[in-house]
Amino acid sequence: MRIALIEDNESLARGIENALRDQGHAVDWLADGAEGDGFLAAEGADLAIIDVNLPGLTGFEVVRALRRRGDDMPVIMLTARGATADRVAGLDAGADDYMIKPFDMAELSARIRALSRRRPDLAPRTECIGALVYDREARSLRGPDGPLDLPRRELALFECLADHCGRIVSKDRIAETLYGVGGATEPNAVELLVSRLRRKLAGAGVEIRTARGLGYLLDDGAP
Repeated sequence: MRIALIEDNESLARGIENALRDQGHAVDWLADGAEGDGFLAAEGADLAIIDVNLPGLTGFEVVRALRRRGDDMPVIMLTARGATADRVAGLDAGADDYMIKPFDMAELSARIRALSRRRPDLAPRTECIGALVYDREARSLRGPDGPLDLPRRELALFECLADHCGRIVSKDRIAETLYGVGGATEPNAVELLVSRLRRKLAGAGVEIRTARGLGYLLDDGAP
């Protein structure tokens, strides 16, 4: 999942970023409200975590602008302002959830999972793709011979392709999903990941096909 983190406290932002990356998410961090608003408008994300007190624009203003554009991206607001009036203001601005600092990272991760399950474009918790069974909540993949132990980036790649099963996903989109927009990657990083994942999925009734010059698609053999 691509997550936009708009937070001006660098130490907190780095801690959140590292924890989310360890879970296989791509994270784009912005420390200014106006820059964050511009990023969301131009690049988008699967989910945004937004602080309230930001330079440039407040978190409330960023969320209002997001909703005015008709973007229904899930938003979690983070703030030290825990008064009822502040929570109401955040939810009225268009936030889906509101967390008070300090917070436990495990709870933030759980709330991200909960919001992800509410997205209408996401598949059910467990789905069958060819001979594979994928549990989205547990983030586990099982093949005909048992569980497949995939490193987090290979699992994130599988999720990205599975979300668009039967459709071409561009190499740039895959890189953004795995590493974040503008993330530093080797030129052949995506190709190497695809090659490794392709070998591990052999015999599972699915195939990662290459559309030269366009990207990759996950083919589950469905008519």
